[in-house]
Amino acid sequence: MDAAEKVMSLIKNSVIIKGLEQLQKKIAESSGKIVIITHFNPDGDAIGSTLGLKMALARAGHTCTIIVPNDFPAFLKWLPGAHEIIILPRNKAKITALIQSCDIIFFIDFNDIRRMKAISLPVSQSAALKVLIDHHPDPVVKVDCMVSDTSVSSTAELVYRFIVNSGLGNYIDDDIAVCLFAGIMTDTGCFSYNSSSPDTYNTVADLLRFGINKDRIYYRIYDNFSFDRMRLLGFCLNERMEFFPGYRTAMLWLNRKDQENYNFQTGDSEGFVNYPLSIKGVRFSAFFIEKEDHVKVSFRSKGNFPVNTFSANYFNGGGHLNASGGESYETLESTLEKFRRLLPQYRDELNDYNE
Repeated sequence: MDAAEKVMSLIKNSVIIKGLEQLQKKIAESSGKIVIITHFNPDGDAIGSTLGLKMALARAGHTCTIIVPNDFPAFLKWLPGAHEIIILPRNKAKITALIQSCDIIFFIDFNDIRRMKAISLPVSQSAALKVLIDHHPDPVVKVDCMVSDTSVSSTAELVYRFIVNSGLGNYIDDDIAVCLFAGIMTDTGCFSYNSSSPDTYNTVADLLRFGINKDRIYYRIYDNFSFDRMRLLGFCLNERMEFFPGYRTAMLWLNRKDQENYNFQTGDSEGFVNYPLSIKGVRFSAFFIEKEDHVKVSFRSKGNFPVNTFSANYFNGGGHLNASGGESYETLESTLEKFRRLLPQYRDELNDYNE
C-alpha cells in the first residue's frame, strides 16, 4: 500500500482529501524549498503542528521555514525549534522573498486565506504548490492538495497522520512528539473537549512512546504565566464578568486600559473564555478583548450549541461547534451591547440542555 492509499484508509466521511499524488511528486522533484504558514494569533495547535511538520520535512532533506502573521504566546516559545519561526511584520521583506522562491506552501490549522492577514497577498500571487492540512469545517481556501478532517481533535493529530502515512514516520523523535502532543493537548483543553474519539488517544499513545514527559509539557504551558497575568485574570473575573442566568450564559471582557494596567503580553488572556463554563448552569461563554483596530472575540459552549455558527453569523468568525473565535470592528461598548441584544433570540436553544 502506497502513502496515498494509507492516508485514504484513515479517511472518515468528514474528510476532504485531494491532490496527494501531485504533492508526493512535487516533493520528490522539487529543490526542497518549503514554507509552512499558520494563522493570525497562532495558538498551541498552530505552533505545535507547524513545528512538528517542519522538523519531519527538514529531516527528509527539505529546506523548511515557518512563517506566522504575528507573534505567538511566550508560553509556547520553549517548544523545540520555536526560535526559528519568522514573524511578520518585522521580517516582511524576508518573508516575501521566501514565499516568492519556494516550491511548496503548507497552510496549517486554518482554511481561509484571510486568516493570514498581510501574508495573504504574496501567498495568493505565488506559483508554489499549495497544501492545506486542517481540521476546521467549511474550507474556502484554494489549494492544490487538501487534507481536511473535522472529526479529529486538532490539526496536530492530523499532521501526525500525514507524517506517518507520507513515509516520514521514521523521522519522528521526541522533539516532534513534544510539539504534536502540545498541539493536541492545547486544542482539546487538556482533553476536556474535541477528544472523544479513540483515534486521538491512539495518537497520544504513539507520541508518548517516544519518551516525552507529558507532565512537563503541561507545566511549561499552563504553569508558565507571569504574576501580572494572574492578577489580570483575578481582575477580569471580579470586575469584567457578566452573568445571564436566564440564558445560561456568561461573558468576560477587557479594554485596552485594563491591559495596560496589568502589563499585558501576547497570550496573557489565553484560556480566559473557559472560566465561566465552570459556573453551575452556564452553557455559553464569551470573551471580548479590545485591540488597536478591532475587538477579538472568543466563544465556548457545552453540548450542541453551535458557537461556530453564532460567530460566523454575527462576529466575522467561525471554528468548531464548541470553540470558535471572531472579530468585531465596532467599539468594545457596541460589541458588548450587540452580544447582550442577541441572547434573547437563543433563550430556548440555550436552555434546552441537561448537564
